[in-house]
Amino acid sequence: MKQQVWNSLIANNSKNRKRAISTLFEDKTRFKKFSAEGAGLFFDFSKTNIDLEAKNLLFQLIEQSNVRNKRKEMFSGEIINKSEKRAVLHFALRSNSETLGEECQDSVQGISTTRIRMEQFASNVRSGKVATIENDKFTDVVNIGIGGSDLGPKMVALALAPYHDGPKCHFVSNIDSADIADTLKHLNPKTTLVIIASKTFTTIETITNAQAAILWLKRGITGDIGQHLVGVSSALIEATKMGIATDRIFSFPDSIGGRYSIWGPIGLSVMIAIGVDNFLDFLSGAEEMDDHFLYAEPNQNLPMLLGMVGLWHRNVCEYSTRAILPYEHRLSYLPAYLQQLDMESNGKSTSMDGNILIGETAPIVWGAIGTNGQHAFFQMLHQGTSVVPCEFLVGAAGHESDLEHQHQLLITNCLAQSESLMVGDQNKKLAKSFPGNRPSTTILYPKLTPKVLGALIALYEHRTFVEGSVWNVNSFDQWGVELGKKMAKELLPMLKPETNFDTLNGSTAGLLQKILGY
Repeated sequence: MKQQVWNSLIANNSKNRKRAISTLFEDKTRFKKFSAEGAGLFFDFSKTNIDLEAKNLLFQLIEQSNVRNKRKEMFSGEIINKSEKRAVLHFALRSNSETLGEECQDSVQGISTTRIRMEQFASNVRSGKVATIENDKFTDVVNIGIGGSDLGPKMVALALAPYHDGPKCHFVSNIDSADIADTLKHLNPKTTLVIIASKTFTTIETITNAQAAILWLKRGITGDIGQHLVGVSSALIEATKMGIATDRIFSFPDSIGGRYSIWGPIGLSVMIAIGVDNFLDFLSGAEEMDDHFLYAEPNQNLPMLLGMVGLWHRNVCEYSTRAILPYEHRLSYLPAYLQQLDMESNGKSTSMDGNILIGETAPIVWGAIGTNGQHAFFQMLHQGTSVVPCEFLVGAAGHESDLEHQHQLLITNCLAQSESLMVGDQNKKLAKSFPGNRPSTTILYPKLTPKVLGALIALYEHRTFVEGSVWNVNSFDQWGVELGKKMAKELLPMLKPETNFDTLNGSTAGLLQKILGY
């Protein structure tokens, strides 16, 4: 049955792929039929070539892919990450425990206890009750992590910059020494708190940077530097070996993957920067989106609709990429954040059953803030040989009320780009002709507040889940990340003279020899 739906969708696209999207607006109710609202967000997908027939077929695809039941299993705490034999409980970091299944309760109790500790610690850092070794207030917080332990808090910290009234946040992730050196050289170790975020405390990039930061603290501070260290980890023993006191270690369960972890202790740096109340608003926005995903009907369910559009473009239209285009400077890191969320979650070629998949899965996700992109890669979006579905995001208002005219320019640029991508311009001079018929969607929100940001991130999390459920992949493991890390450890001892390269392929051996020769 599911294959029949796919066949019907492909037939619909084959029949209509040359149809001008703009002609669909001859139906004056199209915008209403192809948009929806929930959890403070408005989603418009009317500028795609999805018609009512395709929309209904996509609903059938969602239904026959058992998305509703898989959603219930996740929110009930059942083991849906089968390759690692784990439940998936990132939503529990922001949820009221009364709404969760019995299987979640033990984890939820631990999560609640940790959140209370986080709130107390963050408040005490902000007030000066938790102080430096010289009893001064902390002025700066350095979060050392990588992947989800960096992209999440770094993205959220910038997005919520108008709400910062605590110590300044800095983020270090790259094992390249330039990253930590350039960050620390502007800071005073005597007033800096270092958060080391690593679930296992074995991630080589994070541990190497942590060791460098500890050495920097020891050079600048007289006495025990423990007051300047915090750990976010489930590996209590390994964290204490680095000199972190047990009451300064905040853990989270194995059921919460790194790219889904911003809602808990990984968000500690953000909580310190914006305060507990704003962070709780951030969580409440995500929880509101959870409820929307659970209870809204499919034709008004934003994660399902966003997922359906993604499936249409990836599998039916066979577009290999999607561009994330926030018209919001403070969402500069959102494309990179969603790149990890999408491509690490659904970049799989093996099904949940262990079989090789026939169809395509995760597209290549990329993008940048919109107005800057207009002067960079939008040329390709408008006139290139590849069609790239664009996902625009824009707020109705900005935070700078005295610069309202600039925000109005921002909005008009966003709307003009999505419109011009669709309608094009058939100029007689070929070089000046725009083919148009380039699809896009728009997510609109009132203003980028903590609550709106929480809903937005949760929307994309659930969209990833919907698409992964239809593709029948495990969206919550990431075995592909491990191989390169393992090989890097094996190569490290070879970066010394008189190494035997016989076991390596010719290219790697040649590059190592060249490096040693410089």
